[in-house]
Amino acid sequence: MPVLFFMFNSLHGKITGKFPQKLFIETNGIEWDVFVPDTSLDSLPNVGENARVFVWLQHTDSSMTLFGFASEADRALFFDLTKVDGVGPKSAVKIMSSVSRSRLVSALDSEDLASLEKIPGLGKKTAQKMLLALKGKLSLAENSSSQKKKSAFPAVLDALLGMGYDKKTSETALEKIVADFSTDDSFEKKSEKEKEDAVFRRAIVEMAQ
Repeated sequence: MPVLFFMFNSLHGKITGKFPQKLFIETNGIEWDVFVPDTSLDSLPNVGENARVFVWLQHTDSSMTLFGFASEADRALFFDLTKVDGVGPKSAVKIMSSVSRSRLVSALDSEDLASLEKIPGLGKKTAQKMLLALKGKLSLAENSSSQKKKSAFPAVLDALLGMGYDKKTSETALEKIVADFSTDDSFEKKSEKEKEDAVFRRAIVEMAQ
């Protein structure tokens, strides 16, 4: 799946339109057309109100498509779904629009293939692939801001996930990198943006090994 490292983490502006699996949001005079799961739409403010939408940009040879989410947890779930063979970004949005995270986790952990097959956008073969790829890897706790473990550099983690790297492997690599940098006095003197850039560059090198 062609991807583009997104140069922005989120959009913050006024919601100008809400439609099934689609959102319009205006930021500084630019109105963005964003594909959004219905479950995320329900969590976002009403038209005319300000909102923050976490985003990911897909870049192919013929088009650029922006996907949006009400939370980082929703975006992480989207990335997990797109790792399943046969599930593209738009299919992932359709799946997320049809089933809650809790129901999806329950079906996967109980190996309830029949329930997975009933989700719009999933056939029997794709449901089987999803079961093999994601069983035991989605946690209900990840959807709770009070319970989930915070990454020191969430934007870097999101970038790595967007590039197709495994979440657990990325988190482990970031923990090691942050620990290494914690003993570097020159790192502590950098701005937050400079720290983020340094961590991202180190992560790319280590993940490629």
